[in-house]
Amino acid sequence: MGVSGTEDGQGGLKDAILIAGPTASGKSALALALACETQGIIVNTDSMQVYSVLSVLTARPGPEDLQQAPHRLYGHVHPGDAYSTGLWLGEVSRLIGEGAFEQRRPIFVGGTGLYFRALTEGLSPMPQVPAPIRDHWRGRLAEEGAAALHVVLKERDPSAASNIQPADGQRIVRALEVFSASGRPLSAWQAETSRPLVDPASRRCLVLEPERSLVTRRIEARFEAMVEEGGLDEVRALLALDLPADLPAMKAIGVRELAGFLGGTRSLDDAIVQAKAATRRYAKRQTTWFRNQFGAEWQRIALSEGGAPLDGLLEGLAGARQN
Repeated sequence: MGVSGTEDGQGGLKDAILIAGPTASGKSALALALACETQGIIVNTDSMQVYSVLSVLTARPGPEDLQQAPHRLYGHVHPGDAYSTGLWLGEVSRLIGEGAFEQRRPIFVGGTGLYFRALTEGLSPMPQVPAPIRDHWRGRLAEEGAAALHVVLKERDPSAASNIQPADGQRIVRALEVFSASGRPLSAWQAETSRPLVDPASRRCLVLEPERSLVTRRIEARFEAMVEEGGLDEVRALLALDLPADLPAMKAIGVRELAGFLGGTRSLDDAIVQAKAATRRYAKRQTTWFRNQFGAEWQRIALSEGGAPLDGLLEGLAGARQN
């Protein structure tokens, strides 16, 4: 039996397991069980769990989980730093180059569909954006607003502007940064793709599809626990950084709602109710995205209130290693 996690030099990282699913679907627990069973290494594939400060509110693995199996790319990005799918993929590539997977099976788990797509399909190369250029466009966004910058983008990169909503400040700024840094439109860069980092022939792709009632029940219980276990303190710490409101970390579910309580504009009960509702809406959007964007390669695992058929799945995955 060969060693899982080696790279074949052509098709990418071998024997990887990819586990996607909406928030509160139980994907992290499945990944941990697999890692313990196969001596695997878990790699975060969720765009919110990369941020420091927000450990409880983003449901990052706790200390006990970290002791049971190695975890990578969790909580290592400052909330004020710019981060992207490309940077995440670059960090996965770095882990491969460092030999992180030579003796361990790679298990990618999370809820960010674009990360999984980049992992399986490759990603367009993008130029490095110098800090002065990034600061320039962020400053203009703060001063002029997204709609005004969308007009600028129409002049410089009409193709990108046609695919970005006028209110989407982050994506508008990214397209302008790329154009300023390289002199090439974002669309031209996106036309170039790199090879996938995980080998198509040996990877296993799973997407969990829990019943809505199951997700709702878990969301209700989990957010209550988040508040009790330090969620409010995390929001206080985040607000103390005085970051721009349009940064992704500031949009993490629960931040706006609990900030309202801390600012005296809503009760704690109302903040919790609103955060639970936002989490349910997010889970629904994730489920829809996975259903529409993931193809036949992805094995869909139905989960119900009556019990999850994960025992047989776990046994099969633990044994399905490449010779």
